[in-house]
This record gives sequence, structure tokens and C-alpha cells, in this order.
Amino acid sequence: MSTTVIVVIDGFGVGAMPDAGALRPGDLTADTCGHVLDHCRASLGRPLRLPALGALGLGLVHPHPDLARRTSRPVAVGRAALGYPGADTFAGHQTMMGADFSRVTVAPLGGHLDEVSGALKSAGHLVEPLPGQPLLLVDGAVLVHDNLEADPGINWNASARLDDMSFDRIVSIARTVRAVAPVARVIAVGGHADGALATYVRDGDGGTVGLDTPATGFYRNGGLQVRHLGVDLDHTGQLPDIAARAGLPVTLVGKAADILACEAAVRRPAVATAEVLEHTLAAVRGGRGERGGLVVANVQESDLAGHQQDTGRYGSVLEQVDVGLMELMGLLTAPGDRLVVTADHGNDPTIGHAYHTREYVPVLIHRPEAAGIELLPDAATLADVGATAAAALGLDVAALTTGATLLGRGRGAP
Repeated sequence: MSTTVIVVIDGFGVGAMPDAGALRPGDLTADTCGHVLDHCRASLGRPLRLPALGALGLGLVHPHPDLARRTSRPVAVGRAALGYPGADTFAGHQTMMGADFSRVTVAPLGGHLDEVSGALKSAGHLVEPLPGQPLLLVDGAVLVHDNLEADPGINWNASARLDDMSFDRIVSIARTVRAVAPVARVIAVGGHADGALATYVRDGDGGTVGLDTPATGFYRNGGLQVRHLGVDLDHTGQLPDIAARAGLPVTLVGKAADILACEAAVRRPAVATAEVLEHTLAAVRGGRGERGGLVVANVQESDLAGHQQDTGRYGSVLEQVDVGLMELMGLLTAPGDRLVVTADHGNDPTIGHAYHTREYVPVLIHRPEAAGIELLPDAATLADVGATAAAALGLDVAALTTGATLLGRGRGAP
């Protein structure tokens, strides 16, 4: 049985979607791939060394002087719209695995204060509005607020100092908020702050108000605890669970191990790109017997470089990933094997802000047994990436909550 590897280069967009400027008009110029290539050539005096991405057909999806215009590999290449609102890692991965995020909305907390407050009071909590601010103080310790580190209105947080409340109690409050929240994630956060949390509240974009978490000291003072509570999903209709039920080994690497659900999966959480690639390669080498399997890996450092607006670091991560992709292609040589390289959203480090950018993402599919190149039409949703992987593994695509296979829908290269 074949092996399918999905490598998600977090935040690697290939150009703005038509609605990218709805929140920030300047985002209509977003192009993570192109701007990183341009900046790195100017700063390094040479193009980025990306032979694997070139061989996989990135230059066919995103023409650029520094990308190969042709490839001799029998790849299928295209791009995908996100298929969910906003631009978010959690929503992107869940959609890619086959979830339907049509019920999820982009919603600042300020428009739902009465609903959230009512749910918390019904659960027996003391709830007070923070004077003059559209956020809530729960049991005198937990701030319920907009997340200012993701795109506005994507996520809400329930944050508290661990000196004031145990993390289990913070999570319990976050679960009550989750029950009524229309957003993709409610994130419980506990840590050690330099002062009272209310002193670190500030305005964000798009009418949001929340805690400036980096300024609190949570990230530098040690002991940080975080729990991501996603929107209620039927994980049995997602690719990892379907593959596991079919008896295939499933390995989740990097951030994918933190945010995707599958009880049977082997999890290899990691942030460092070298470690992510090492785990991914090890999973392929270990699964080259008759059973095959599914590996989903997330390269997070590209997204971190985007948030830091560090274009040079972004380019360095791409070159590091490229080396790993070349090695993966050398391992995935059996008929039916697949290497799928894609992303979950954009994160243009040159755009002038630290948020994700709403961009199309590449869909580059290595398929060693194919006779030629297939140019795919734009996919309407990332769910089609998961469906394509399901088909390659011989799984029932109809078992996914949503998504349709991409292969066979395109045309040959001229």
C-alpha cells in the first residue's frame, strides 16, 4: 500500500485572494512567496536555493524569475483557496483534513458579551465587565478577550495568572466560553505575568480589544500553559481518523501533532524545522513496508518568521525545507506514493503588520508513477487537498465531511 506525506509550510501563500482586503485593504498586495524571493535575492545577492520546490512545480503555480519555469517530474500542480473565513492555522489544518468550517465566523468578542456573560453566570461564575472595555473579568482573575496575535475576530482567549488561579480552572472557564463561541478557537492561557493583566489590555485591529500577551511576560517568565479548544468538529469525518480506521499508520508531526485529532496517531510535536523534517523522514522510512501510511507534517518556523516580519529568516527556513523535500522525493518512489506540499494561509513578512494574510496556497503533488504534468484548476477549499490524499491512499473520499479529489480535474502542461 502507498505512503502519502502532506507537508504544510505554515504561512506560505502564493498571492492574495480576492477578498484579502476586506479587513486591511493593503493585504490585496500580499504575496508571501514572491516577496520573500525578491527580498532574499536583494539581501543575499543570489536567488534562494529551492531546487525541490522548483522540481515540484512551484514556478508553474507562481511564475517568478528565481523559480524554475519547467520541471521534468510528473507532478500535479495548482493552488487552493482557503475554504474557511479569515486566515488561521487551526482552521486551515482542520479544513484541509476534511472539516466543514462554514459555520465558523470571524467575530470580535464585543458583539457577543451578553451571550458569553450569560453562559458564565449560568455556570456559577462571577462575571464583571472591565470598565470601558468590551471584555470580561471572570471570578476576579480570568480575562476573556479577543486574541490579538491572530487575525482579528478569529480566536478568543481566556487568560489568567497562575498565581491567581489554577490552569484547570482557567480551562474550565474557557470550555464554558467555547460552548457559545462562534469563532474557530477559544484558547486557555495561564502564565506568570509582570503585573496585573488589566494593565496590558490594548486595542487591536478590526474593533478587537484584548491582552497584549507578549507584553505580560507570559512567554519569558516560564511556566506557560496553553490549551486550544477548537470548534466542535466530527473528527471521524477527517482524513487522519479515516486512515487510522482503515488500518493505516498515521503520524502527525510538528504543530499538526498539537492541533489535529486522531487517537491512534503517533505524535511527534516539534517547532524546529530540522526536527520536523527528521521526524517526517523517519516516519516515511519506518513505513516503507507493505502497509504504507499517512504522514502530516507542519513546518511552523516559516509562520513564526512571518509574524516576526523577518524575511531573511523566512527565506532560510524555505531553503532548509527544500533540502528535506528533495530527500522525501527520493524516498517516495513507489507507484501510488504521494508527496503533497501546501500551506494553511499566507503570512507575508513584508506587508507591514504581524498578522496572517489571506492568500491562495500552493498545491504541489509528487506522483512518481504518472506519465506527465497535470495543471490543476484552483481548488475552492483546502478540503480538496485532504480528499486528494485520501484517494491516493485508497480510502473512501465520501467518508470525509467535505472535499473532492483534485487529480483528474486538470489539463496537461503545454
